[in-house]
Amino acid sequence: RRDDRPISMTRNEFEKLIEEEFPKAVPQKFHHLLKNIAFLVDGEAPSKNLLGQYHGVPHTARGDHYGLGGTLPDTITLYQTTIERYAKQSGASVKQVVRETIWHEVAHYMGYDEDQVRGRENERGS
Repeated sequence: RRDDRPISMTRNEFEKLIEEEFPKAVPQKFHHLLKNIAFLVDGEAPSKNLLGQYHGVPHTARGDHYGLGGTLPDTITLYQTTIERYAKQSGASVKQVVRETIWHEVAHYMGYDEDQVRGRENERGS
């Protein structure tokens, strides 16, 4: 019988992993472009193949008036249970999957659509 239970890091350990992997996932030269964005952790993804999700107004679509008034931050949610399960099934480390998921979702924040993100991932060898 195959063991499909997730690796089960604590939420705090997972959040710390996101903090550690962010600088490895997103090159320093792009950090200044990341404004008004929050990283969130949730358990199970609403869809089986979803490891993370960006929600907001992409950087490239923000006009001169973006942020005037009380603009809530965009969010990138990483689905901990789904990431842990995917890592276990794929043989990758949770650290690697977190890093790749951060990169993928930040690419959406930067204005790339899903096809463009996948194309860039193929170029990177992800």
